[in-house]
Amino acid sequence: MQTVRSKDGTTIAFEKYGSGEPVILVGGALNNRNSPSTGAPLAALLSASFTVYAYDRRGRGSSGDTPPYAVEREIEDLEALVREAGGSANVFGLSSGAILSLEAAARGLSIKKLAVFEPPYNVSAGRPSNSHVSRVNELITSGCRGEAIEFFMTQIVEMPGEVVAHIRSSPNWAYLEQLAHTLVYDLTIVGDGAMPVERIAAIRTPTLMMLGGKSPAWMREAGEAVANALPNAQVRFLEDQNHAAAPGAFAPELMRFFNS
Repeated sequence: MQTVRSKDGTTIAFEKYGSGEPVILVGGALNNRNSPSTGAPLAALLSASFTVYAYDRRGRGSSGDTPPYAVEREIEDLEALVREAGGSANVFGLSSGAILSLEAAARGLSIKKLAVFEPPYNVSAGRPSNSHVSRVNELITSGCRGEAIEFFMTQIVEMPGEVVAHIRSSPNWAYLEQLAHTLVYDLTIVGDGAMPVERIAAIRTPTLMMLGGKSPAWMREAGEAVANALPNAQVRFLEDQNHAAAPGAFAPELMRFFNS
């Protein structure tokens, strides 16, 4: 494990794999540097062609968590990793990490190419607002960390109850509870779910939008809307994948895109 120091002094922990052009992996909710889709398993698949940085976003794993939270601090964390990578890097962001990566690109971080998977904006007609920060924060403040995670999974991510019950009975649940407070960070990044069209339209970075063929329709609609707003974007459907896509589905698309 290595560390960098963000602008506000927070220590950000990361692992570095392979050699070649730098790629930074930005996880979504409840992800850390060892999570399958944006951590060690994907990094290992990419490491033959790239220098891959898998990191713990602030508040997770071995990274620090200096209050108060702000999206700008997370962008500064990513900027510190870009500096560590040599001043410019390719970036892959998943879910709320995709929104964080888009915001970083819009604010001018030196991102060579940007790949994102299913940023959870809300563009579907009739779909309620995504703003659940207060409810999740209330549960966490009350010490109901498990209930906060279950609320997030069932009401926001829309996982079937039986799937959530299976996850809750797994040995990994205790660790997820340690990360529960960071759900507030992810929901703050998403906000009310409205897509910031002007900021996205200002991103000139070549971008790959990946979408799961088996993901909910609203997630695919959101991804396509972002791709349509971007000046330089392409879309790839991962036909047999949903929002919990496997690292083996991402790796070939990322290698093609970042090598092109």
